[in-house]
Amino acid sequence: MTQTANGRQLPRRNLGSQGLEVGAIGLGTMGMTMAYGPADPASGIATIGRAYELGVTMFDTAELYGMGTGSNEQLLGKAVRGFRDEVVLATKFGLDLTDPSRFGTAFDSRPEHIREVTDNSLRHLGTDHIDLLYQHRVDPNVPIEDVAGTVGELIAEGKVRYFGLSEAGPDIIRRAHAVHPVSVLQTEYSVFERTVEPQVLPTVRELGIGFVAYSPLGRGFLTGAVRPAAEYPDGDMRTWDERWQPGNYEQNLAAVRELTAMAAAKGVAVTQLALAWLLAQSEDIVPIPGTRNPQRLAENVAAAAVQLSAAEVDRIRQILPHGAAGSRYPAARMPVW
Repeated sequence: MTQTANGRQLPRRNLGSQGLEVGAIGLGTMGMTMAYGPADPASGIATIGRAYELGVTMFDTAELYGMGTGSNEQLLGKAVRGFRDEVVLATKFGLDLTDPSRFGTAFDSRPEHIREVTDNSLRHLGTDHIDLLYQHRVDPNVPIEDVAGTVGELIAEGKVRYFGLSEAGPDIIRRAHAVHPVSVLQTEYSVFERTVEPQVLPTVRELGIGFVAYSPLGRGFLTGAVRPAAEYPDGDMRTWDERWQPGNYEQNLAAVRELTAMAAAKGVAVTQLALAWLLAQSEDIVPIPGTRNPQRLAENVAAAAVQLSAAEVDRIRQILPHGAAGSRYPAARMPVW
């Protein structure tokens, strides 16, 4: 258990077999500076501080989340300054951010670029080491062996502690792991999105790699506080996410209402039901829900105490037997495994 300043506790989990131990629920910081409306640094810092008080030890950021400016990493670094050595800071490299028109579709994992981004991230975070460094997306133009070798060098130099991959398939995972141990794979996983279940999860378990689930609340759909795509402001990713579009939206909303009724009968929030479902899948999974609201953060963390029976886990699968209606990314941005 993680004993915190105010006496709250959060169970701990081992992320794989490389020795990385974190609180059972982490915090994703992307939405504090992009994708979900205007940035609000003050609420972001307050939420990160509250997370630490409640026992959260894993905080997730990326070069992308500041569009190369470092704003998200800087916010996180400022927020954890008083307790930096007690938490795990995870960040990511691997995207080419020089052309805004190619956002999310241009990659750069050349060894020299990995080093450049790592040095920038260290400076932005205000730290002398990154606990977990992920390749954000697989670069088809750079052999994964070169990527793993470069991160391995950074680990040997003391700049990085653990190597991670994001949105990589079984072949890439195996090839990277053969060069330098991969500690963690991060990929979208939730009641809404279960693409990883047939092949990816068995691979990481075989290799002793931990799994971090991003967007574990379906990018907010599983909170129940949702509106059709057209009602979100420009710059909010839900304006283009297929799961919010007409036809898909209504199907997904009906499923969430059924989950909400199940949660209410159990005396918990639907967000807590969704997170508890993820935690029940395996002890090597750590979800990192994102929020900029300290109250919502506390509700998410409390999900670690929710126990689900085998029948309840099965019932949740029955409500969404194939996940959500609609793809999680447009075709041009869909990760290729």
